[in-house]
Amino acid sequence: MVSNKETFSKSERLCSKKAIAELFENGKSFFCFPFHVVWIKSSAEIPFPAQVAFSVSKKDFKLAVERNLIKRRVKEAYRKNKNTLYSFLNSGKLKIIFIVIFKDNTIPDYITLEKSVNEMIGMFINILDEYQQKC
Repeated sequence: MVSNKETFSKSERLCSKKAIAELFENGKSFFCFPFHVVWIKSSAEIPFPAQVAFSVSKKDFKLAVERNLIKRRVKEAYRKNKNTLYSFLNSGKLKIIFIVIFKDNTIPDYITLEKSVNEMIGMFINILDEYQQKC
C-alpha cells in the first residue's frame, strides 16, 4: 500500500517496542546535523516502505511543550518530503524501520528544519543505495 498523498498515518509510525529494541540492538546509524538516524532493514511485513519514530532529548529540552513543538515540526517536514525516500525504497523493494533523534540544543524554525530533513533523506538514500549494492 503506497500513498501518493502527503499523509503520515498510524501504520507509518514505529510503535512496536520489540521493533524499537531490535533497532537499537542491531541497527546501523548515521549523523546528519541535527539528526542522528538509526535504521535497520525490516524483517516484518509492514504495509508501507518505511516506519519511522521521532525523538527529542529530555536532557536538552526540559519542557514537554518544546519537545512536542520540535517533534511536530520534524514530522511535518518528513510528511511533506518522504515521497523521494518512498520512491527509492519501492524501486529497490526495500522495507525499513528507523528512528530520527533530534540532537541540537536550540529550537529551529520550520524552514531550517525542512532543509535539514531534505538533506537527511538525501543522505539516507545514498546510504541505502550503498547498502543495497553490497547485498
